[in-house]
Amino acid sequence: MRSLRQIFLITWIAVAASSSVWAQRIVDSSGRLIARVDGERYYDATGRPIGRVEGTHIHDASGRPLGRLDGDRVFDSSGRPVGRVDGERLFSASGTPMGRIEGDRIYDASGRPIGRADGLRRMQIVVYFFFFMP
Repeated sequence: MRSLRQIFLITWIAVAASSSVWAQRIVDSSGRLIARVDGERYYDATGRPIGRVEGTHIHDASGRPLGRLDGDRVFDSSGRPVGRVDGERLFSASGTPMGRIEGDRIYDASGRPIGRADGLRRMQIVVYFFFFMP
């Protein structure tokens, strides 16, 4: 029978090794990693922080405000409308289609696949689309 110390060590190693496997991530249409989300923090493909969400407010990696979400509306840091979300469709402030989200798939305005979001909530995808997508 294994000792409590061995069980603890094996459990700790398993959790540490699996944390990156279960990370929320966004890949491009070729399957290459382009971003990762850990809680409300966003990272680029190399692991550098690119921003974070605090409640309804979005900040860049330095902490400067980028904008906010208010229901289905998206605003920049000055309060000007940037876009809106209508179901699975994403629109610019002027109403021009910008893209859509179908499950974990992300498409541009013309219907071409942009990528896939593994393990992200819908609003995390919306934040990435409007504020961090290159």
